Amino acid sequence: MRTNHYETIPPELAERMEYEKATGTYARVAFDESAAIRRSSGSRRTVLRSPFVQDCDKILYCPFFNRYSDKTQVFPLYKNDDVSRRILHVLLVSRIARTIGAALNLNLNLIEAISLGHDIGHPPFAHSGEKYLDEIVAEKTGRRFSHNIHSVRVLDRIFPYNICLQTLIGIACHNGELTHDEYHPRPLSSFEEFDAIIDGCERDKKNIADLIPSTLEGCVVRFADVIAYLGKDRQDADRSGFLPESVFSDDAIGSINAEIVNNLEVNIIANSYGKPYIRMDAEHYGAMMQARRDNYEKIYYPATAKAGLDANVRPMMRLMYDKLLRDLKDGNRSSPVFTQHIDYVNAAHYRRAVPYEQTDPDRIVTDYIASMTDDYFIDLFDYLFPGSGYQVKYKGYFE
Repeated sequence: MRTNHYETIPPELAERMEYEKATGTYARVAFDESAAIRRSSGSRRTVLRSPFVQDCDKILYCPFFNRYSDKTQVFPLYKNDDVSRRILHVLLVSRIARTIGAALNLNLNLIEAISLGHDIGHPPFAHSGEKYLDEIVAEKTGRRFSHNIHSVRVLDRIFPYNICLQTLIGIACHNGELTHDEYHPRPLSSFEEFDAIIDGCERDKKNIADLIPSTLEGCVVRFADVIAYLGKDRQDADRSGFLPESVFSDDAIGSINAEIVNNLEVNIIANSYGKPYIRMDAEHYGAMMQARRDNYEKIYYPATAKAGLDANVRPMMRLMYDKLLRDLKDGNRSSPVFTQHIDYVNAAHYRRAVPYEQTDPDRIVTDYIASMTDDYFIDLFDYLFPGSGYQVKYKGYFE
């Protein structure tokens, strides 16, 4: 029988952490909310709601936040409530990041704001949907689509919430596919600098690899994003009947979700406490990266192929994009791009320097498709193209 492997904080460090917390002598490394930067002075700090608490509230009440609940995390087309949707991933990132942040005495409100917003720009059908949308956007506009950069657009442009700079750069930098073993925050002082960074990432996706969070809190979320999906995706593979969890080998971080989460949290805390950086040691980082490679080989690539997304969703998305763009340019007010998207965005009643419908048409169509859940996408396609011949088949509870 397999023996579970759970690491603990070294006793000497645990004793020091308890003493410093009790006496208030711990290193003051958390981001100070009094230094938070907004685009405008419209959102003011109150005794009840500090800047990052306000950011959390704005993100939670964003109309697109609801749609997390029916966006694929890894396994598309499953009617199974035990298989994770993106909303659970977002909550797990928040929980893991807050656990690490609390131990390191960081700003938990900033951590929560970044976590809640980090995937709000993710399109339907997980990373396959992101790939298809990026292909279309690159062909049509010469720019690129990345879910982390689009998450910023949702919270800063589509809905001009006046979110803090530190929250937005944390969201932009969260990409869990690009990971280092140590992060030193890279200071960011203005929205002018931030806007140039975002523009550069839209022009060339290679620039995303150079993004570094401006706060320790953002660095923690970047690690937490990976920790949250590594073991949970294995658990989902098992629960969906796709692949048994037991096929994954044991290593320095364990093989099941609970071990992976615990051991990586402990290692980060042990290597980062009181430091001006967030770090994982070489052994655990190497094991984490190997675990991620194993997930790609055994879960992500096969799951996408088995679901038939390339053969069906890719051409469906292209047809949908072209149809919505044509309706928008023709001013077809009965089209869903007007009735279900532009009117929906405008119903939020946020003041904009330029009305949303005057946004570049390709941007509007991209915004619309990226906002969709999996079910919404399929229903809209069937509405726009009845009898098209493209089919996506859901796997039911008892199949």
